[in-house]
Amino acid sequence: VQLQASGGGLVQAGGSLRLSCVTSGRTNNIDAMTWVRQAPGTQRKFVAGISWSGELTTYADSAEGRFTISIDNAQNTVYLQMNNLKSEDTAVYTCAAVPQWRLVKVLSKYNAWGQGTQVTVSS
Repeated sequence: VQLQASGGGLVQAGGSLRLSCVTSGRTNNIDAMTWVRQAPGTQRKFVAGISWSGELTTYADSAEGRFTISIDNAQNTVYLQMNNLKSEDTAVYTCAAVPQWRLVKVLSKYNAWGQGTQVTVSS
């Protein structure tokens, strides 16, 4: 499977962005999709996850209430709507595929990664 992330950019604090991740190729070994972010000098961190059916979602505490993950199976696209952005949300955001829902927060078990898109929030 190949993942193509897009939608990053520069936004002021309090603003919104929507990230997209288009999947292509073999998707029958994907049980969930996630968004992960990495700020400079830090490790990648889980942000949000959604089951391939769209029935299950989970968020990091930092994203809860401000970010919404969704999936359009017809378009093989996963979205991350980010509202009320803060300077600490500045990072490279990457989408990833997960082989089993129970592994949605275990980054080492992801089976495919996108290339990342930069999100910069100015205060």
